[in-house]
Amino acid sequence: MTVSPQIHSIQIASQAGESMVQLTQANIVAGKGIEGDRYALGIGAFSKTKPKIRHISLIALSGIEHANQQLLAKQYAVFSESDARRNLVISGISANELNDLVGKIFYLGGLMFRGTELCAPCQRPANPLKRPDFMSAFDNRGGIRAEALESGCLIPGDLLHLTEPDRS
Repeated sequence: MTVSPQIHSIQIASQAGESMVQLTQANIVAGKGIEGDRYALGIGAFSKTKPKIRHISLIALSGIEHANQQLLAKQYAVFSESDARRNLVISGISANELNDLVGKIFYLGGLMFRGTELCAPCQRPANPLKRPDFMSAFDNRGGIRAEALESGCLIPGDLLHLTEPDRS
């Protein structure tokens, strides 16, 4: 049996540099992102300097696990899900499969999104933790950004589909 990709966890930060806070549900606003998140509010660290579609960010749980295995092998501290500073952690999908969603329409919990670009790892997540190893550990597994094309609610356990799910 194949495991379907699904939302493992949801997190936001209401201000640039604040710790991520885990949510039990996320209200998605089409054209903006997750209600209360810094990028939906237009006050994220890169909102002004690098204007792009940053409605929502996703990372594969397996990508975090592989990065942490690499770090442990070097006897470095690991990164938690929230340390990666992505809104949605997706289980049941590889980092490469998630990366392949760039340029494609996909559905989370029945809501439509478009993958817009890879989240290339940068030092931003590592700086507050004073750990320089984020960029190398998360190379090719930093996740993706996506455009919110529909409004609605997401919860952990909502499935990721490449085709429109049956809404009956």
